[in-house]
Amino acid sequence: MEIRIGDIVRLRKKHPCGGDQWQVLSFGVDVKIKCFTCQRLVLLDRGVFERRVKDAVLRGDASASPAAD
Repeated sequence: MEIRIGDIVRLRKKHPCGGDQWQVLSFGVDVKIKCFTCQRLVLLDRGVFERRVKDAVLRGDASASPAAD
């Protein structure tokens, strides 16, 4: 699954606040995501993030992703 900045994703486990939808804020070696319910920021290793993603709820803007060379 290709993940871009601005995507809304659903993770396998719910956050302690009860939310399961997260917005991707930055994507690299680490992935920064923000909970839609409580606005908490979480930083995960890319491998951990990719294992925990269940599906993409809403795709972000294509212009936000880096240009391909």
